[in-house]
Amino acid sequence: MTSHDRNEHAGNGDGERVVVRDRRRVDPVTGEVRAPAGDEPAGAAPAASDPVEEVSVTEAEADPRIEELTGEVAERTADLQRVSAEYANYRRRVDRDREAVLVGARVQFVSELLTVLDDLDRAESHGDLTGPFKAVADKIVAVTQKQGLEPFGFDGEPFDPSLHEAVQHETSDAAGPTVTVVSAVLRRGYRIADRILRPAMVTVVDRVPDGPVPDPDQPTETSEQ
Repeated sequence: MTSHDRNEHAGNGDGERVVVRDRRRVDPVTGEVRAPAGDEPAGAAPAASDPVEEVSVTEAEADPRIEELTGEVAERTADLQRVSAEYANYRRRVDRDREAVLVGARVQFVSELLTVLDDLDRAESHGDLTGPFKAVADKIVAVTQKQGLEPFGFDGEPFDPSLHEAVQHETSDAAGPTVTVVSAVLRRGYRIADRILRPAMVTVVDRVPDGPVPDPDQPTETSEQ
């Protein structure tokens, strides 16, 4: 037993000897004193040579509110997208209503000039639209065209009940299939955009078409591409 293992101290004067045993060990390599196994103090850090078990901690376990916050972000994003879509629909509806109001205002303004345009057409057909009178007439027509007014109803047009009001129907002596066309315009029709201000008053006649007329009893052949 070495001097490190045992320390002898003097007794209490009665000649008795007290022996204190030190169970620590000295590392022969580093010279450090190591405590015996099982005597490590509580909370002591493990030796560097002892294996340490690695514990993987997920992000959700590290912060349990991440999942809740992610759900709130998704909900707010959906709300924002819904509000954006509603606003876009609102803008389209406002633009459509504004355009309808503008078209209505143009229709109301131009409708007051239709009788003047009729007089100009009659004067032109009689050869009276000349000189300064023609210059004024051209300016009036230019103003109405600037407002989007479009005339329709001309000789030779195919008859369309939605655009033409036929007051007289002439028959043709031509044999074979015929089509109904405008033969004379008694009063021109006008429209603005998709609004018909008034239909054209015309006479119609059945004429032989320039091209072949398909037989309605025969199916139409279509080429597939």
